[in-house]
Amino acid sequence: MRKADKRIALVTGASKGVGKGVALGLADSGATIYVTARSKSALDETVVEIDRRGGKGVALVCDHHDDEQVKEVFNRLMADCGRLDILVNNVFIVHDELISEKKFWEKSLSVWDMVDIGTRSHYIASVYAAKIMIEQKFGLIANTSGFGGREYRYDVAYGVGKAGTDRMAVDMGVELKPFNVAAVSLCLGMVKTERTLQALKNPDAFFAKFDLSKSETAEFPGLILTAMIEDSDLMRHTGKVLITAELGLEYGIIDVDGNQPVSLRGQLGPPVWND
Repeated sequence: MRKADKRIALVTGASKGVGKGVALGLADSGATIYVTARSKSALDETVVEIDRRGGKGVALVCDHHDDEQVKEVFNRLMADCGRLDILVNNVFIVHDELISEKKFWEKSLSVWDMVDIGTRSHYIASVYAAKIMIEQKFGLIANTSGFGGREYRYDVAYGVGKAGTDRMAVDMGVELKPFNVAAVSLCLGMVKTERTLQALKNPDAFFAKFDLSKSETAEFPGLILTAMIEDSDLMRHTGKVLITAELGLEYGIIDVDGNQPVSLRGQLGPPVWND
């Protein structure tokens, strides 16, 4: 690939965790990666790592609760680059009561922020990305999700958000397919983030029943997306909820820690919306 052909990507919520990991995974291909979050200092750290890995990072401070700020992100990206190849919808807010033992009627109404700064934010960003991609007749919109979209996990609002995120990708796939633009939802397994590792210290945690050594790093989805965007038959995936571990096997991708992540399909079941 010539230097001029390096991919242009936007990863939302990329100051830490999965979002940062995805950006770093994409950086290995030399992509230009725009990253958003509310914290300028955290984004700057992500950009330093992107650049160190061979990509080009651009930090854009954005509160995804503000639609005008989101619009400005896309305006800036198009002014700089004139195109967008990959949008990764990852921004999410983890509510303080997410893993509390309270029932939904006992929790603060603000737990619904996980749907607003999550599913709704993904929709808004996808609207702007779709307008760009249908004009260039190419692109990939990927939502990060998980098995919480198919079974009870943690909290009612959390499940609603993940199920909505998955269904959004399925339906966007229908409308975008005629324009050669793919939309998918990536079903991640137990990702080795700092939050997950911290939760594992509680032997009663949901995570404790899984072998984390067979799980994926936060960078693994970025490696998957790099392979997908270069796949000449990318459109076979559109409108589907895809398990990242299974995509790793399909594309022959080993994780950055040398492991081959194992799909949780056998333990948790298949994604809901696929035929």
